Amino acid sequence: MTEDVTKLAFVCVQNAGRSQMSTAFAERERERRGLEDEVEIVTGGTDPAEAVHDTVIETMADVGVDLSDRVPRAVSTAQLNECDVVATMGCSTLELDADVEVRDWALPDPDGEDPETVRDIRQQVANNVRELFEELFGPAE
Repeated sequence: MTEDVTKLAFVCVQNAGRSQMSTAFAERERERRGLEDEVEIVTGGTDPAEAVHDTVIETMADVGVDLSDRVPRAVSTAQLNECDVVATMGCSTLELDADVEVRDWALPDPDGEDPETVRDIRQQVANNVRELFEELFGPAE
């Protein structure tokens, strides 16, 4: 990890589902732990969609997270090489520098899935983000 700031990235192909959920949960966890000055969050996709998936927006709203204004975006290898940990969602062919820790969470794609399936994916994402923060920063107080 870098000296002052830990950079975390959440990446998938479209940046319209899993990585958007991961980013939102990571932002929430960062704020809950008071780590705004110590954790930087990056998100993007290798082939971004036009918009975040509607079912993802709806199921995240169920837990008080508004993704309606989020826009999928591209992320470059150079940006990811500046990160300490890069979490991919199960579709990675990334080749990053050796000092970047890449974790493949192997999550199903929510695109086109029914709300119940997307809620299950959302829960997996929330658990993975919480576990990542606990591993890197210890248990929340």
